[in-house]
Amino acid sequence: MNWAPIKLTYHVRTYAFGERLIPDRLGKADAPEGVVAETWEVSDFRDAPATITEGPFAGRTLHDLVEAHPDELVGEGWRGPHFPLLDKFLDASHMLPVHLHADDETARAVYGEPHGKTEAWHILWCAPDATILTGIRPGLGREALTDLFKRQDYDAAMFRHPLRPGDTVYVPGGILHAFGPDTLIFEVQQTSDLGNTVMPTDLYGNQLAEEVWDANIAATLAELKTHTVPAPNPGLERPGPEPANRYVVGGAGPYFAIERWSLAAPHVEPAHPWRCITVSNVGDPVAIRWSGGETSLGRAESCILPAAIGEVTIDPQGGSGDLVVCYLPDLERDIVAPLRAAGHSDDAIRALGEVPA
Repeated sequence: MNWAPIKLTYHVRTYAFGERLIPDRLGKADAPEGVVAETWEVSDFRDAPATITEGPFAGRTLHDLVEAHPDELVGEGWRGPHFPLLDKFLDASHMLPVHLHADDETARAVYGEPHGKTEAWHILWCAPDATILTGIRPGLGREALTDLFKRQDYDAAMFRHPLRPGDTVYVPGGILHAFGPDTLIFEVQQTSDLGNTVMPTDLYGNQLAEEVWDANIAATLAELKTHTVPAPNPGLERPGPEPANRYVVGGAGPYFAIERWSLAAPHVEPAHPWRCITVSNVGDPVAIRWSGGETSLGRAESCILPAAIGEVTIDPQGGSGDLVVCYLPDLERDIVAPLRAAGHSDDAIRALGEVPA
């Protein structure tokens, strides 16, 4: 079979924190009218399944391919209930809820789900004074945190960090976090939508009954982890196949790696049948060429390059290319070894997320 880049439909979320940054600033031309808080670019989540839009699998869902061709799509020997990466663009024109997502252990024990939701945000644009809130300040017990959340004094409970475009924040499951306003991000995560919030409103801005708010705070505290305080990281540059191009690893862990590629020349991606990659274009159009043909990827569009596609060339059409690339890493081979070879310290590599010593 001649495997080709897989382009997909996307799902829109109209949460209250969003506005029009995705179509107006990122340039997603086919976004619908009204609030576009999130576009789920690559999704095999059960409530938001993507459908393939072209090629031999057009009309089938991404999940169909996961079940029928896991080795060719995701990677040789891979098995799982769904595609392992969920990629999205997210508009935080307004502050996101202060919330967390279950980790793997909690997801299985409490929700009967196969895994939780570790995620990473890559900052595409933000206002000069943009910040994030992450983690829990030391010495705060359940009663003190409940009181702070009821008073909505999040700065007394959490750490606030400044943001810059190009930063990445790796957030393990169980870690409390929020960001916004005036922030546009690319997010990669495990394929899950588990979450709990300490806010007095729901995702659409509706006021919660007092007893529901209290129950949500209690549920959040029951899942809360305090082992780490995520912070923005400018990333680490790694060597690549084309010296004119820049390849920056923004975050990495057992569930995904996320990179930003700035292309001044064509990039040749070698065959790697052990893993696929997802590609999201945040700049000018690029041409994607493989042994079976050629396609284009426009601004704010995404695709999957299947594990079985073979060698691929990504050629910037406007003089430069700007891509966010995600994949399931072998941490030693794909992250630690090339970054050490580039002269980065083990401490700097560990700071990318969850990378073993």
